[in-house]
Amino acid sequence: MASDRCCLFLEILIAIILPPLGVFLHYGCCSLEFCISLLLTILGYIPGIIYAIYVIVAVNPDRYRRDYFVPLA
Repeated sequence: MASDRCCLFLEILIAIILPPLGVFLHYGCCSLEFCISLLLTILGYIPGIIYAIYVIVAVNPDRYRRDYFVPLA
């Protein structure tokens, strides 16, 4: 439990320093969140930080993950 909080704290800290890197660590390279974070950081540093922290803290990545494999019983 404490390890999860520590990882979240480090992701937020990295997202403040370099927003796309924080989102990359949370979602991976080819995700829509990473692309949006990269674009917002290029357009302006502060919107990139705000979006990165929002995505890391508020958006649940498991909500969008779908398992297409259904085992036969």
